[in-house]
Amino acid sequence: MKVTVVGAGAVGASCAEYIAIKDFASEVVLLDIKEGYAEGKAMDLMQTASLNGFDTKITGSTNDYSKTANSDICVITSGIPRKPGMTREQLIGINAGIVKTVSSSLIEHSPSTIIIVVSNPMDTMTYLVHKTTGLPKNRIIGMGGALDSARFKYRLAEALGAPISDVDGMVIGGHSDKGMVPLTRLATRNSVPVSEFISEERLAQVLQDTKVGGATLTGLLGTSAWYAPGAAVSGLVQAIACDQKKIFPCSVLLEGEYGLNDLCIGVPVVLGKNGIESIVEINLSDDEKAHMQESAAGVSKTNDLLEL
Repeated sequence: MKVTVVGAGAVGASCAEYIAIKDFASEVVLLDIKEGYAEGKAMDLMQTASLNGFDTKITGSTNDYSKTANSDICVITSGIPRKPGMTREQLIGINAGIVKTVSSSLIEHSPSTIIIVVSNPMDTMTYLVHKTTGLPKNRIIGMGGALDSARFKYRLAEALGAPISDVDGMVIGGHSDKGMVPLTRLATRNSVPVSEFISEERLAQVLQDTKVGGATLTGLLGTSAWYAPGAAVSGLVQAIACDQKKIFPCSVLLEGEYGLNDLCIGVPVVLGKNGIESIVEINLSDDEKAHMQESAAGVSKTNDLLEL
């Protein structure tokens, strides 16, 4: 199992680290455009192997895509990160060109690969990969919902005063501050609806805190977060590599599912060795459907800014 991570910045390096520590891949290739950067990150990570008990080989390369050949899974994190005050949508001009070039270069050397898109605006970048590569829809996955759901569960556990292992919840919709649709109605604490434990007002605050989770961290850190995004990617990669058939909310191309067409947006999917094994259609309330339609409209508006 060979995994390539393009972009050796904070998110890409964290992703490589978590994949290596889980020890399911034989090789992780880090690639970056900055001279020596990926090589240095790879060497630093390899020097933790004996300390963290993994045998995954991590190699780095400066923009040499031949080193990525025959990758089973490729992760695209490259592009400029958000800075305080920026929306994910404001990154579209620069990041679209980067993602288009990176995806075509990866496919040239790994035509059977599964691509996971992390670069923002993530739903639109995932849609761009669909429109420019011709890969089947099961092999193009946008990572957003897995991260948003992790942030949702963190906020739920905080509100409940409960261990996070006791909490389950999911965020669908667009990966943006306005587009997220946290499914508070379906969130549970050990199978009991969270509404049994906390007030409607507190749950509304959890929803709002979840939606601005990325912006909150950007304001505190001065740049995008990296630990949770890296961990979220590693979870998707492991589910595919180990054929786990786990359900994650991911940005995928919809063709009628949820009443939506010709856009990528976050919905629950089953992930396995073929990438997206199936799209799970859950029964949404009228309110959730309305929020989903509103989110889709926002994603489509951003898609219209692409020069395809």
